[in-house]
Amino acid sequence: MDDSATILARMGPQAGPAGGAQSVDRALALLPLIGRSPETGIGLSEIVASTGLSRPTARRLLLALMRARLIEQDSASRRYMLGEEAYVLGILAARRFSLLDVAQDAVQRLADGSGDTAFLSVRRDAFAVCLQKAEGDFPIRVQALQVGFRHPLGIGGGSLAMLAALPEEEAARMRALNRDLIAERYPAATPATLDRLLAETRTRGWALNPGLVLKNSWAVGVALHMPDGTVAGALSIAAIDDRMTPLHCERLAGLLLAEVPGIEARLREMFARSAVLPGGGLTPDTTNGRER
Repeated sequence: MDDSATILARMGPQAGPAGGAQSVDRALALLPLIGRSPETGIGLSEIVASTGLSRPTARRLLLALMRARLIEQDSASRRYMLGEEAYVLGILAARRFSLLDVAQDAVQRLADGSGDTAFLSVRRDAFAVCLQKAEGDFPIRVQALQVGFRHPLGIGGGSLAMLAALPEEEAARMRALNRDLIAERYPAATPATLDRLLAETRTRGWALNPGLVLKNSWAVGVALHMPDGTVAGALSIAAIDDRMTPLHCERLAGLLLAEVPGIEARLREMFARSAVLPGGGLTPDTTNGRER
């Protein structure tokens, strides 16, 4: 049985004063189910089949989640997907449970050491999301990336580094998912250009974004890995194009690569202290955002 259905079955029928709280529990139990299909969404019939809810009850709960902007319904397919508020809450939660705890000092060191603007990004399905930004003392700063901004994988220094670090089959699938969006919003990132940049990134171990988001904003990025080898996120440093000479790019890459071993070692330590979940996954053992 699907775990959402298990949760809902344990609640039993709504009755008495607890009905309101049970409705909240039932609605929130739908979010993990909907979140498992981030690109394609899930239909009402699938939700009913997975949870055992009646169609009227499922629809009522879905409408409540839509009013809260936690989910949205695609106007063409009528399928349900996670909504804008879920995305925002996820970003806020990531500040406690994600790489930010482990890497935030490194991001500040990169900004101080380079004089440029340093970033920490994470992968969310086919996108890269910026979690942290730290500015150096160089008087001209780039504005292509801000905390909370989301770009398709491959667009931006850290985003390109993450895409290049994926297995080739998965990277190709991410590119296919984002093909239309990239063509519409990032015309400089042609398929041929991304092919070349990915090949260069895989060869030298760090990514260079030559102004694919904003023409005068270049960035260097490196990927970060979880203990199991999956992509955790990326560090990047951005500066104006006039500043990004080959020598400066090499220097920035050196600064970034020097921070990777320490961050990945802390991730290994954090997950070594984690509890193993029944399904075999790991969850960091944290208190107030810090390891116990």
